[in-house]
Amino acid sequence: MTIRIGNAPCSWGIEFPSDPAYPSWQSVLDQCVAAGFDGIELGPIGYMPEDPAILAPALAERGLELIGGVVFRPFHDPDQWQDVLDASRRTCAALAAHGAPHLVLIDSMSPRRAATAGRAAEAEQMEAAEWRAFRDRIATIARMGHEEYGLTVAIHAHAAGFLDFEPELERLLDEVDDTILKICLDTGHHSYAGYDPVAFMDRHIERISYMHFKDIDPEVKADVVANRTGFYKACGQGIFCNLGQGDVDFPAVRQHLLDAGFSGWCTVEQDCDPSLPGTPLEDARANRAYLASIGFDGATA
Repeated sequence: MTIRIGNAPCSWGIEFPSDPAYPSWQSVLDQCVAAGFDGIELGPIGYMPEDPAILAPALAERGLELIGGVVFRPFHDPDQWQDVLDASRRTCAALAAHGAPHLVLIDSMSPRRAATAGRAAEAEQMEAAEWRAFRDRIATIARMGHEEYGLTVAIHAHAAGFLDFEPELERLLDEVDDTILKICLDTGHHSYAGYDPVAFMDRHIERISYMHFKDIDPEVKADVVANRTGFYKACGQGIFCNLGQGDVDFPAVRQHLLDAGFSGWCTVEQDCDPSLPGTPLEDARANRAYLASIGFDGATA
């Protein structure tokens, strides 16, 4: 059994296809390798080249594997369905071209949920018909990714979306066939929502196909939840700290994966604000060193 550790463009602040503040995709690949990783996610579709004739040699010359990709789109908004579908098809095609196994679906942030990130008791809930349509849009993309492109598709909870909190995430899991939809557990977002990611692993380890490793500063979390701070502003305040410095119990996460016989990729995601001074390369190195120090050495048996 081998647990491999990768990284993702969001650790360099890449949240959208383009922004003047972003480093080039070539620079992100170079820094990912320099930090000690041998795998990387695609990032938002349109950031890295979609033409495999361009991206494949760039990955190969650096010894990098493409792990997977994320569709971070408003699944909650029926008026945006064509955008969701287009981004999903493009992402699936890009991943399949490189043999990358993981497609991750994330309901992006909604103004209806922005102020209640981390405040489950106050969060607006969908009406029954709205929920059913939302669920079915997710299931449609999951089935497409699994059946048409051969990908392992997983749902990922995210602050300020409509799958932010455990009850709604578990409701979705109950209502969508587990043959087409697995779980990508993001340790940081799970903690942001007010839950224990290790306890969630206890209940759902058999359905977890992929992990996003993220840590969260408990003091910053308490402040941004209390003040209803927006997600990107919270990132700028450093809510997602280096691994091992926050409230996620990564040794316990590792043990749960080992006990379950988990094999494959786990990806570091340290969301940051690219417009602020920072050192993503140094953070990436520190995160890789921390994971190695607790036994994630790339050949964990």
